[in-house]
Amino acid sequence: RLWTAPELLRDAALERRGSFRGDVYGIGIIMQEVICRSAPYCMLGLPPEEIIEKVARPPPLCRPAVSADQAPLECIHLMKQCWSEQPDRRPNIDQIFDQFKSINKGRKTNIIDSMLRMLEQYSSNLEDLIRERTEELEIEKQKTDKLLTQMLPPSVAEALKMGTPVEPEYFEEVTLYFSDIVGFTTISAMSEPIEVVDLLNDLYTLFDAIIGAHDVYKVETIGDAYMVASGLPKRNGNRHAGEIANMSLDILSSVGTFKMRHMPEVPVRIRIGLHSGPCVAGVVGLTMPRYCLFGDTVNTASRMESTGLPYRIHVNARTVAILRALQEGFKLDIRGKTELKGKGVEDTYWLVGREGFTKPIPTPPDLLPGASNHGISLDEIPAERRRKLEKARPGQVLK
Repeated sequence: RLWTAPELLRDAALERRGSFRGDVYGIGIIMQEVICRSAPYCMLGLPPEEIIEKVARPPPLCRPAVSADQAPLECIHLMKQCWSEQPDRRPNIDQIFDQFKSINKGRKTNIIDSMLRMLEQYSSNLEDLIRERTEELEIEKQKTDKLLTQMLPPSVAEALKMGTPVEPEYFEEVTLYFSDIVGFTTISAMSEPIEVVDLLNDLYTLFDAIIGAHDVYKVETIGDAYMVASGLPKRNGNRHAGEIANMSLDILSSVGTFKMRHMPEVPVRIRIGLHSGPCVAGVVGLTMPRYCLFGDTVNTASRMESTGLPYRIHVNARTVAILRALQEGFKLDIRGKTELKGKGVEDTYWLVGREGFTKPIPTPPDLLPGASNHGISLDEIPAERRRKLEKARPGQVLK
């Protein structure tokens, strides 16, 4: 009944018998189907019963809506003539045939030619669609590959994509960097969770931009801890110690001017620890694989950081030996005997600069032996944040 003329819909007996003018109306609806490549009245979004009721009971007049750019204007004009509300205004079949001949400019066409032409057009449209989808897929693949290589070394990421096992690899000597934020627990207690996230995101975005200029690999961040390695996964001779030392000086310099968005008055101080030695690297886990480092070198580097001082780069004797062998003008001060948990007492050093390094380095606040290297002093905390902290920790004394 979607192809049935309105005058037939109003008279059941006439609808059963049909009429030539009613057939012409049906041709108009078929033309809409061909032009739009869709069902009758598809653009109205109404159920068939409602469409039929609207066609049979105007006003308003209910007809398909076809835009002028979907077909030649002569076709659209002929289609609208065919579904005219008044039957005598509709062209007859001979007139329709003549108009189509005029539209085709006298060319004789048969159904096979029309089908072939439509198939060619469909094939061409399909090729364009496939090309467009392939380009979109390639862009998404590049995004995925970039994200994967940010989480894992490129060689490891490629092996995991190929489904090949990633064997643990032994590295004879690498240099590791550890740093954390002094008094991070206190800062967290004074801040809203989203403020803590913003702080870490701002700080580590700054660090990430710096390490891009050095031959190093960012291993991971855990809370406020930041871990970087050089000499793996790509070996670089004994350059690893120099790369990490230069990176540490750049990071320390940048932290001197870094401000928290929510507490710009409170300084952000970091401790840095460096150590060189052998380690094993491998991929751990299947659901969320991580590139992890194992060995005593990792533990010692962590101890160098935890026993260091704010705004200081704490360096182990092994790293100092490599830096001196490089003869690149690194400036080192001896700290003296330092007890490293699980390692005993060792001579350790401070990295304080390099010849030709002109960036300002913040002055360490604790220079006296035995001075505290943890926490934030009470007078550095804004009054409103101090009250929040006292509510969170009643009876506790801040260091």
